[in-house]
Order: sequence, then structure tokens, then C-alpha cells
Amino acid sequence: MLSNFLQDVIGSAMMNKIDVRLVPPVLISLILVAAHFSFGILRGFDAILLAIAAAVVAEVVLGRLMYGSWPHPASAYTSGISVGILVRSPLLWPFALCSVLSIMSKYVLRFKGRHIWNPSNFGLCVLFFPAAYGMLDMAPLNTQWGNNMWPMLVIWVVGLYTIWKVKRFHITATYIVAFIVLSFVRGFVTGDGFWTEVAPLTGPMYQLFALFMITDPVTTVSSEKGEMWVTVLIAIVEFFLRLAEFIAAPFYALFLVGPAAMLVEMYWFDDEEEEAETEASEDPVADPQPVPGSASEEPAV
Repeated sequence: MLSNFLQDVIGSAMMNKIDVRLVPPVLISLILVAAHFSFGILRGFDAILLAIAAAVVAEVVLGRLMYGSWPHPASAYTSGISVGILVRSPLLWPFALCSVLSIMSKYVLRFKGRHIWNPSNFGLCVLFFPAAYGMLDMAPLNTQWGNNMWPMLVIWVVGLYTIWKVKRFHITATYIVAFIVLSFVRGFVTGDGFWTEVAPLTGPMYQLFALFMITDPVTTVSSEKGEMWVTVLIAIVEFFLRLAEFIAAPFYALFLVGPAAMLVEMYWFDDEEEEAETEASEDPVADPQPVPGSASEEPAV
């Protein structure tokens, strides 16, 4: 009992000391190593290095030009390596273009001072959609772990434990449960069976999506219940997109639902916050309380 308690305390202390910005790069690098050495998923190291370099350079240049600061490269690294893993193309330029588009979306597509699309999700969808109709020579990664289950299990265990420590576990757990439930329905509709429909969840593409994209704290709504409801809605939209045979269904679903939820929250609920803050400031006796989701409230991560 004492040893378990000490392990929990030491583990919590270590997580508190770790810069949470470094968590996604470390985990996504783990997925890359496991997936490549198990199945050789990469087109080549030249492509993924180009994707990472393009993302980091775009981040540094845009951050310096627009805000006069040197941004931390962790976010750009995560976007770049995501592009390098998820894009399949015989050409090199789509990797660089997708990375640059991903980073540019953070600086250009903003509302009330926040970007509303997950960067790599935006870049991927902008290129995947024309590619689906033969206009670009590229496609999304569509690999599963097959019978080699150990890499998949290790990544899921480490990934879920880590996002639990940074208080994002409820999002991934909600998505996994919703995906499994809807797989039963898809199996009934398509006649392919449950195991065929649930199998994509074991692949690197869905691991990246469930562990990193939908848990991005910057592009998710502020309340825990809201995050869970939005995640269910993403899974439902993905359900219909998969029935329509879109390979990149989860990315399209997040592309459509995530920003819409952000805009709804910022447009309506931010106005309510402003009214509450105005009323509190006009009452000299009132003890102001932080409004859920406001800047005065402790952030989730």
C-alpha cells in the first residue's frame, strides 16, 4: 500500500514538473517509431523531416512577424510529424504544403483571438478532400496493426495514462466508447460485421486522432461535459461519413464539428460571461466569482 502510494505521489510530481507542451511530441514520436518499424509506414525519412521542418519554420516566421515573439516549437513539431505520418504521396511537396497550411491556419483563421481548427487537422482536410476526387496524388494513411498487437497496446496504455494525467482522458474515452457503439450499428447497416467496422480503431491513424487531435486543449470547448458531447457528435458525423466510404472520415468529422462547437461557445457563452462580469463590476459589494471557461478559471491543462 505504501509503495503504491509513493509511486502515485512520485508519478504525479514528475508529471507536474514536465512541460505539458512536450507530451504530444514524445507520444507521437513513439507512435511513429512503433508503426514504422512494425510496418514501414513512412514514405521515407526525407518526407517526414521535410514536413517537420516546414511546420517549424512556418511557426517561427509567422510567430515572429505577427506577434514579435519566438514561439515554442513543440506544437509545430507535433503538426509536422502528424502530417509526415498521415500523408501518403509519392511526391515531397504535399508534405511541405500540408505542414505550412496547418501552421498558417493558427494565425489566419481566428475568432476572438483564438484559432478554431486543430492545425494538422485543417491542413490534412484541405488536401485530402481534393485528393479524394483525383485532383491531388495523395491519400491518408490507412494501416492497421494486424496481428502485431504489442505496439498498439503499448501506445494505447502509455497514451491513455498520459492524457489522464493532463486531464484529457474523458475526451478520448468518450470517443472510443462512441466509436465502438456505432461500430455495432455500422456492422448491421453494411453487413460487414462488428469486428470489421471496429478494426480501424487499432491503427496508427485513429491513435493519432483519438490521442492528439480531438484532445487539443486550444481547439476544444471549455467545459468537460461540453467536450464529451462534442466528441459524441464528432463520432456520429464520422459514422455517416464512413457509411459514405470516406477514408478520412474522422478528420472530416472533426473539421466540421470542432470549429462549429468553438464558435457556438465563443459567440453565445462568451457574451454571457461578459454580461456577468459587467454586472459584477457594477455591484461594489458582490464577491466576483470566476465564470466557467473564463480566463480567471484554472485551465484544464
